[in-house]
Amino acid sequence: MVEVTVEGGDRVIRPGLPATLTLSARDVYRWFATAQHWRGSAGIPHRLEEHVTMSLFVLLVATAVSLPIGLVIGHTGRGAVIGVNLANIGRAIPSFAILVLGVELLHIGAEPTFLALLALAIPPIVTNASVAIREVDPDAREAARGMGMTGWQVLRRVELPLAVPLVMAGIRTTGVQVVATATLAAVVAWGGLGRYIIDGIAQQDGGQLLGGVILVAALSLVTEVGLGLLQRLLTPAGLRHGVSVRPGASVAGAVQPGRIDVGL
Repeated sequence: MVEVTVEGGDRVIRPGLPATLTLSARDVYRWFATAQHWRGSAGIPHRLEEHVTMSLFVLLVATAVSLPIGLVIGHTGRGAVIGVNLANIGRAIPSFAILVLGVELLHIGAEPTFLALLALAIPPIVTNASVAIREVDPDAREAARGMGMTGWQVLRRVELPLAVPLVMAGIRTTGVQVVATATLAAVVAWGGLGRYIIDGIAQQDGGQLLGGVILVAALSLVTEVGLGLLQRLLTPAGLRHGVSVRPGASVAGAVQPGRIDVGL
């Protein structure tokens, strides 16, 4: 409960963030040092496993759905305006709104969380994949066609390798967004690291609240670094110091590394 002073000097009690909630480094240390927080279904290892499993599953499904769509749009140019605009509309819808709608349709649990995170993950992958293919140097594309390659061969052997940096940039940023936003799962009575944040507020436990924030931030950082290494491994050696797109080409709408928009 929160005590609020209103006009006239009267004091009223309103529900909200507890006034007695304190945040200190000592509380965080004690929370992490408590052995029971590392055991059982409410322990850090189990909550971390839940968070990683949900985030990884969402990212894999989103990539499997979005990447082919983006590649086809970028290669053929058909449906580009509709596809990208639909993706942008999806990015504009707050994840929390989708979560609430999911609860109404599917009730509380993992399902509405998955729905909200999937809606967050699909648009940037579609956008980056289509832009990356479309902006490949046309000279490389024409040279491949001049060698007798079919459209599929051009996409697989020329366009896709050249587009890997920008495609992976979309997947990389999406992965961090999903990990950060998966904390909303706790709002609908599911697990994950967000449980510590919600329970910390409800129980007026500043150590648990800050501990959850630290764990989510650390996992987001690990995700960023891990996907960055994967991006480097998948990028052809000759392109690791730059993205091969047409000089002066516009990549408006594409997600670049370091730009993270969490759809709350």
